[in-house]
Parts: sequence; structure tokens; C-alpha cells
Amino acid sequence: MNRTPDFSSAATGNHLGPDVSLIVPTRNRPDRLRDTLAAIDATLTAHDAAHRCEVVVIDDASDRGSVSSMPRQLPGGTPLRFGRRETSLGAACRNDAAAMAAAPWLLMLDDDSWPMDAGFLAIAAGAAADVAVIGLDIRLPGGRREAGGLPEVHVGCGALVRTDAFRAAGGYDASFHYYAEEYDLAARLIARGWRIRHDIRSTVIHEKVALNRSMDVILERLVRNNGWVIARHAPASVREAELAAMLERYERIAVKEDAVRGWRRGRSALEATIGVQPHRPLDAGAWDRFTGEAALQQSMLKLAASRPAGRWAICEPGKGADRIERAMEAAGWTRVDAELAEVHVPGSLSPGPMLDAADRLLREGRDLMLPWMPRGTEGLFTRVPVRAAG
Repeated sequence: MNRTPDFSSAATGNHLGPDVSLIVPTRNRPDRLRDTLAAIDATLTAHDAAHRCEVVVIDDASDRGSVSSMPRQLPGGTPLRFGRRETSLGAACRNDAAAMAAAPWLLMLDDDSWPMDAGFLAIAAGAAADVAVIGLDIRLPGGRREAGGLPEVHVGCGALVRTDAFRAAGGYDASFHYYAEEYDLAARLIARGWRIRHDIRSTVIHEKVALNRSMDVILERLVRNNGWVIARHAPASVREAELAAMLERYERIAVKEDAVRGWRRGRSALEATIGVQPHRPLDAGAWDRFTGEAALQQSMLKLAASRPAGRWAICEPGKGADRIERAMEAAGWTRVDAELAEVHVPGSLSPGPMLDAADRLLREGRDLMLPWMPRGTEGLFTRVPVRAAG
């Protein structure tokens, strides 16, 4: 049963202390952490925002010594606090940092991600009372956007999270360690009556340092953890189909990334653990929000109102491409090659890949439709007609 949260404490203006707590988890990367803290300090100082923020670093059981010997504030004056875990929790170590935070909003980062501007402060202050999470525009060093997420699922290395909502929902589930923990949290927040939004008016850079990253480990965890999310939150009527589609998608990725061994380990781990997952299925409407189907259908309604059905082409299929194809077909559109299409649609419901594909379509002068529209995109696509949900 979906619950309506108490929004009475959702305002950000009636509190003492910082407006936003920047949460930085770290493990065994002290040099990377120092560089990230320097980048955070430079951004906050340049935008006169040091006095409105604090930074909370949580050391996730580093075996190279604690970082607690670092100074208690950044050079620009932003307070800097530290916590340390003696056993590693992965992404869930952020729960410890959230418990320490003094601000009504958390800016979730990694030890290799930081804000490029202070726009997140205005975004947090202007958030509707029922919004628990706001995903920001996460960019990689080459200019592309970070992959992952959905219209109501954030990416963990660059998102504003309402502190009270995060704590009340229980934070991240430590059993996930890393990967798909945001999906599990998003489903729990939706079930509690909260909304999740995206706003690209503020940018986070994710340097995505390769140290300690293994594609086999990543694929293993992606398969297991996404399977857990489906087992926990999918309505019974679609659970098996969603599991099969997830396994097929990650098998294709594993082949591309030469990580089939990790995919197989993840499938085995999922088979061994899926039976003990708690069942907290979302109702049909909440599940449609979680998967992006609801946002996609809003776009279809706007498209239908703006022009008769015709020929369309999909660009760079990715996460949710099957849902996009079904929606366009149901709306009466005929899929054709790009050269013959009247409308070109990015083939992903994930915000980063969707907007990257849209940028390329725009440069080519294509008539573009976004599957859904994050806030801040309204003025970016002025050369060609864009149709999407507001």
C-alpha cells in the first residue's frame, strides 16, 4: 500500500545551519579524496556558497588508515566533518553520513565527483514539498553524461536527497553494496508517496576513476542487484517478464564488455538469493512511475495532441528502448529508417544517454521528440520542434 508522507517539515527555509550537506563516501583513495575536496572548495568559494554548505566525508573502512587527520574546514571556510566505519558497507555507508548531516538536503557525491556550480542550492530551495530526490546533470570528463537512472530513479553520484525522506525510508540497503541500490531506494520512496525528479540546471562532474573497478564485478552485481529490485518491487503479474528482460539486457552488455564470467556469477548469485528477498510490490501505477512508463505515456499524449501519427526512427537504443517502441507503435507511429523519419526519438529512458542522443539529433537538425523531459531542458532544443512531457 502506498503511503502519503508528512510534508510538514519539507521546507528548507526554517532551520539553522547549512542548507545542503555534501556527502562524500571514500575507501582506499586518499589522494583522490583530497583532489575532490579541493574541487568542491573551489566551486563553493567561486560561487560564494561556502557558508551555505557543509561537507561530510565517510570513510568506508579504508585499510590504508583513516582520513580523520584532515582539517575541520575547507580553505574557503566550508565546515568539513568525518566519520569512519570499521566494516565496509559500500554505498550504504552514506547512511552514516546522512545521520551526521545538519542540513535538510543531502548532495550525494562520490570521492571522484563534485559540483561544477552552486545551482543545486536554488534547486533544493525551490523543490516541491513532495519531492524527495532530484537528479542533477552528471557529466563525465569527455563531456558525455553519466549513464543509469530513469525518470524517477536517480544516479547516486550526483543527486539531491531530502534528508528526512532518506532517513525515514531507511537509506540504502547495505546488502546491495554497490549498484542498483538507488533503484531499491527509489522504489521505497515512491511507495511512501514521494516523487523523484531530474533537473539539469546544475552540473556534477564524475571523473569515474578506474581504480578498484572491475567489469566482471560490476556485471555480477548489476545482475544480482537488479534482480533483487525486481523480485522485491515488481507486481507479480510482470515479475517474470521483467527478470527475463533484465538478464537478456545485461548479457548483451557483458558480451560487449568482455565480462560474461561476471554476468554468469551474478545470475548464479541471483538464483541462490532471490527466494529470500522481501516482497514489497508496488501497485500498477507506482510501478509505471518507477519504470518510466508513466513519464513516457505523458509524452505520448503530448505528441498525439501536437500532430498526427507518422513515421519515426529510434536513435541509440538503450535502457527502456522496448517500452519506447511499444508506446510509439500503440500511438500509431510507423518505425522507419532515420532517413525517412518525420520524428527522431532517443532510444533510452535514462536521462544521461537520452540527452546525449538528443544533443546529437539536434546538431543534425532532426525533428526531435524526447521520451520525457527533465527540468532545465526546455530552452536547450530551440532549433527544432521538441515534444515531451512537461
